[in-house]
This record gives sequence, structure tokens and C-alpha cells, in this order.
Amino acid sequence: MASGRGIREKGWYRALIHPGESFRSSEVYRSAIRHPKPETPRGRALTSFQSFFLHIYPVQVPRKVLSFRSTLRLGFIGSVLFIILFVSGMYLMFFYHPAVPEAYFDMHTLSTQVAFGQFVRNIHRWAAHLMVLVVCVHLMRVFYAGAYKEPRQFNWVIGVLLLLLTLFMSFTGDLLPWDQLAFWAITVGTNIAGYVPMLGDHARQILLGGTDVGAPALLRFYVLHIYFVPALMVVLICIHIWRVRKDGFAIADRENEDAHAEETVDA
Repeated sequence: MASGRGIREKGWYRALIHPGESFRSSEVYRSAIRHPKPETPRGRALTSFQSFFLHIYPVQVPRKVLSFRSTLRLGFIGSVLFIILFVSGMYLMFFYHPAVPEAYFDMHTLSTQVAFGQFVRNIHRWAAHLMVLVVCVHLMRVFYAGAYKEPRQFNWVIGVLLLLLTLFMSFTGDLLPWDQLAFWAITVGTNIAGYVPMLGDHARQILLGGTDVGAPALLRFYVLHIYFVPALMVVLICIHIWRVRKDGFAIADRENEDAHAEETVDA
């Protein structure tokens, strides 16, 4: 009896001192997590390859890639801003009708009567401005790092497409408040698109659904803004992150080239 009591006391003591270890040894944890945590590089690699979500990220990364000065975390910041736009945009959709003149009055009601309406709308607007800025700076940093060269040409093209979609996302969202600023901004923008050689008139007709900015244009911009463009951006962002994982890091390649150059000079 004394020895059994000592074992139980030892178990309680270990549970208090090491709660994480006690939980990992419980039946609940072992029923949910079938494989132990990998402790070797080979085990981590196999876990990465067998998991769809972990497969996006590499098993090992160069130390310099993790430094803030190397990447400025611009890609991560852009992804976070996209998520903020997605969540805040879903909240705004509950109080908006893509029709004339309801759209303008919905914006007024959202700003004056809806709880946190003006706050969420400002978050959505400033996140959109910041995302355009961050994506542009990210593209310049990638160009400066030489990440557009072989074997990363395909991912560079995807990045340029994401920049264009970000600008188009901001452009389609300008019309939704249906105020004077939105009306004339879209009028000027679609008129500029109309001067594109050969495709200008067709592009303007597709965007506006007619010859002037009206109810068909508002509905088309709304559908593009909340359905088509975000869905395409999600697909391209996933491919973009996956290609970064597959192609490696340009910073590491540049370090290897510098080291090789120094060895050649020394030789």
C-alpha cells in the first residue's frame, strides 16, 4: 500500500511539474495525435511531406532569411492585410445592397447607426491602402534581391499578377459607396480603359454593362470585388507561397554565390 501511494504521489508530482508531458501521455491526446513529435531532420521532413499544410513551408531555412532586414516580412504583412480585408468585408456585406440608390444610404446608415460600422469601414479602407503599398514595396524588394531570375521566373509572374489584382481590387471597391467621389473616379478610370487599343471599348462595356456608370456597373463591380477577384487572389497566393517553398530563397543563393566568389579569389 505504501509503495502504491508513493507511485500515485509521484504521478501527481510529475503532473504538477510537467503538465505538458502529462497531457501528451493521456489517452485523449494519444487518440487525437497518432504520431509523436519528430525529433530528427528526417522525421521533420517526412512530416512536412505528408502534411498538406506543413508542405507549404520548408523543413529548414537559412538563418539570414529569418532576419527582419532581409525580407521586412512584407509578404507576411500583405497576407495578414488580405485576411483583415476579407473579415472586415464580410461584416460590411451584412449592411449593404448593391443597388441604386440604396448603396449610398447603406453607407450612411453603416457610418451612423450600425455598431462599430464606421470603425470597421475605416479598417477596411486603410487595410486596402496599406495592402497596395505593401505589395508594391514587396515587389521592389524581390526585384532588388534578384528573385525574378532563374529558376523563379514563374513565381515572379505570379507576383506581378497579384499586384495587378490588388490594384484592380482597390479599383472595384471605389464604386461601392456610390458617392460623388466614387462616381467620378470610376468614370475617369473606365474612360482611360476605353482608350486601350483594340480592346478599349469592349473592356469598358464589360466593366460598366453599358455606356455610362449606373446600376449595372455597380452590380458588376460588386460581384468582381467580393467574388471573382478575391477567389482568384486566394488561388494565386497559395501557388505563390508554394513556389517560394519549392524554388528556395534567393537570399541563400546569393550568399552561396558570394562565398563561391570569395573561394575563387582566394584560390
